[in-house]
Amino acid sequence: MEKSKLHLTIRALLFSYVITGILLVVLSLLLYRFHLQEGQIQTGVHVIYILSCILGGLVIGKSIRKQKFLWGMIVGFLYFAVLLAVSLLLNKGLTGSFQELLSTAILCTASGTVGGMIS
Repeated sequence: MEKSKLHLTIRALLFSYVITGILLVVLSLLLYRFHLQEGQIQTGVHVIYILSCILGGLVIGKSIRKQKFLWGMIVGFLYFAVLLAVSLLLNKGLTGSFQELLSTAILCTASGTVGGMIS
């Protein structure tokens, strides 16, 4: 029996968040070991977003096999949307500027699209 697109999308998102968790642990160890500056940490977080969304796009693209770039884009955007929702719940509001939110949304969506295209 073929898995539904919803199931495959959730699986790709979960995979992306597992990768994010692993990479954030690595980043925190680097922070502890090398006393990284705030700019370096922010760059590291953006690299983690990019890698996680590319890998999520790869997973969904390999699973669905049709319109891979579109499904990669969807996974990248959903990755951002879940990140935003959790941030809103935990911080009880927005902490960043609209420009930061928009750039992160574009970064995640574009990275997911790239992952879908190269799958």
